[in-house]
Amino acid sequence: METEITKNKMRTIKIDKVTLNIGAGAISDNVDKAVALLKNITGEKIVKTKAKRRVATWKLRPGLPIGAKVTLRGKKASEVLDRLLQAINYEIYKGSFTENGFSFGVKEYIDIPEVKYDPKIGIIGLQAIVTLKRPGFRIKNRKLRKKKIAPAHKITAEDSMSFAQKKLGIKIKEKKEKWSMMY
Repeated sequence: METEITKNKMRTIKIDKVTLNIGAGAISDNVDKAVALLKNITGEKIVKTKAKRRVATWKLRPGLPIGAKVTLRGKKASEVLDRLLQAINYEIYKGSFTENGFSFGVKEYIDIPEVKYDPKIGIIGLQAIVTLKRPGFRIKNRKLRKKKIAPAHKITAEDSMSFAQKKLGIKIKEKKEKWSMMY
């Protein structure tokens, strides 16, 4: 059995960032509500996301704001992630885990502890994406002498699940049936 002392430090998994995202559609009033909600939850600077291409049926054109997002790192990311996990009772579906992280949605922001209902915003949900990393991952993002991450060092979906269960206390739910028999 491995002890904590002999464990390889380069294999430890940490939270790299937590990204909160709200898609609001083409209505600019909804985008402003999304910005206000994310500002209320995090207290950080919010970025409006913009459409990249034209979709006539959805009344979208390039440059039109269609949502809002914020990226959190470090201690602030851990604090906000804990509050978001409380809102979903620490339960995430197995299919939400991917390589290098996992994601989940919060149906109503009033479920998040310490966030009060605002009648100007109404009821809005949001999506949270958690990105995980290991020491040495910076070599794929650095400016000079970029390198690829070795396959043995990458974080698989199973690694993401075990990290979430052990470190964050998340319960993994199996995917529910989409349609049930009505007979």
